[in-house]
Amino acid sequence: MSKPVKEMMIAVLKKQYEGVDSACVVEMTGMDVQTTEALRLELREKQAEVHVVRNALARKAFEDGPLAPLGKSFEGPNALVTSADSIIDVAKALVGAAKKFKQLKLKSAILEGDESLFTVQELSKMRSRLEIIGEVAMLASSPGRAIAGSVSSPQSKIAGCLKAIADKEEAA
Repeated sequence: MSKPVKEMMIAVLKKQYEGVDSACVVEMTGMDVQTTEALRLELREKQAEVHVVRNALARKAFEDGPLAPLGKSFEGPNALVTSADSIIDVAKALVGAAKKFKQLKLKSAILEGDESLFTVQELSKMRSRLEIIGEVAMLASSPGRAIAGSVSSPQSKIAGCLKAIADKEEAA
């Protein structure tokens, strides 16, 4: 491949992955077309895309961006899995897919441009942004529920006592 063609491909990769700061690297060697397409469809449900990349070109394209640490993972045939949504949900889907598709090898992942790399399995065990937001909302509303419970509890006891007195007087 000539140098101008390589430079054009690097420019395309830079443009394609501009703004992407989370991704997983997998190896799909040995998977036939039907299996690969089944995997892609499964990941597409999670709004994820799978792109086979050339190692040297990807390293050059990512070297100044948030995906630069992934360059260490580019050995052998690789595919890059990215998502507009949570990469953690994609990692969970990849771990499930690896059990289903035995040829799929999970390599490493990067989360929001962090310098440290994770394995896809480690990333799948993390909580996603939606899970954390739900947990924070529950914790924020918990004191309010406790106050409401303490306010309504004495009222219900008094109402129960008054009803018991009224029932007693009606019976007499």
